Amino acid sequence: MVPALTLSVEPLAHRHHHPARRGFRRVQGRAVTPRARITMLSRQDPPGGGGAATGAPLFLGIDFGTSGARYALIDRQGAIHSEGKRAYAPPVGGGAAGWASSWQAALFQLLGDIPRAHRPSISSISIDGTSATTLIVDSETGELLAGPFLYNESFPDALPAVESIAPANHTVCSASSTLCKLVSWWNTTGGGGGAGSAVLMHQSDWLLWLLHGRYGVSDYNNALKVGYDPAADAYPSWLMAQPYSRLLPSVMAPGAPIAAVRDDVRSQFGLSEECVVCTGTTDSIAAFLAARTGGPGRAVTSLGSTLAVKLVSEARVDDARFGVYSHRLDGAWLVGGASNAGGVVLRQLFTDEQLAALSRDIDPAAASPLDYYPLPRKGERFPVADPDMAPRLGVTTI
Repeated sequence: MVPALTLSVEPLAHRHHHPARRGFRRVQGRAVTPRARITMLSRQDPPGGGGAATGAPLFLGIDFGTSGARYALIDRQGAIHSEGKRAYAPPVGGGAAGWASSWQAALFQLLGDIPRAHRPSISSISIDGTSATTLIVDSETGELLAGPFLYNESFPDALPAVESIAPANHTVCSASSTLCKLVSWWNTTGGGGGAGSAVLMHQSDWLLWLLHGRYGVSDYNNALKVGYDPAADAYPSWLMAQPYSRLLPSVMAPGAPIAAVRDDVRSQFGLSEECVVCTGTTDSIAAFLAARTGGPGRAVTSLGSTLAVKLVSEARVDDARFGVYSHRLDGAWLVGGASNAGGVVLRQLFTDEQLAALSRDIDPAAASPLDYYPLPRKGERFPVADPDMAPRLGVTTI
């Protein structure tokens, strides 16, 4: 359990007792959609100083991935005026609870890294985070009650209970889903341990909360794995009938304004009084948007610590047996999944120097005869959802 955060906690006007009645919020009569793609036109300030000199608004996006965080400050045309990154500090005590302190430190370090001349021009801030990374927070004190439960952590103890209420092969019917994490905590604590003010937050929700000070709000991308239905714009009735439904956050469209930046944060970093904090999304969706891909049939593979695949589709596809789910994207669907295989397993086995040397010997044009399945530990999410799947790291051939 990490110490309580010194936050001015203010409830939203739409308290989350009945999330299904709210659906997602609309701004000026229409849903905020991620149509604005990032165009990397320049990595330096344009002649004349750019947004800071002209007073043109700048927009801050912060990406919280598996191993580190980074920011990009862009203008309306997508030109980058500033960017930077920070690695996470090792979590205190080596446990999952220490990650919250590491994320918080990285967030404020990145804000401090933004050139002071640009800060007054920042019009809005949004953050993406790893999908299904979950925290339980006391909305009255700011104390972290449980978690963070990381994106790839499995809770098979909760899976039978979740499968008994959800439709067959629903996205939540995976041991690593947000709902399984919530149900496991709920059952372990005997119904939340009497924490009537507890609220569920995803990683990006929590980080944004540090900036705006209001609790109980999320976006429909992050809320997918807790059971939110993006087609109906509501939590389903089978979920709302459960006693832990009171912990569910209000859901808004990604990129929708939540509130102004907290006064103490604004003063510390020299931000404008008009600077607004907006709802976020997941890290793999942010990566998809940054790739500026086209219409149905186009796909993006994001390879970092883990591997994510996203494909634009006119049809919604969900099947927990294969770790496949669909996010809402404008008028279409973003179908895909995320594997635990990725760069993190290489970090466990090789140094940077060894990776550079071995990479020079790889012929990407030649098919490999090796039958590796490089998982960092037991358990896979996609293309098969199997919490007991073992890595294949020995030298075997196809």
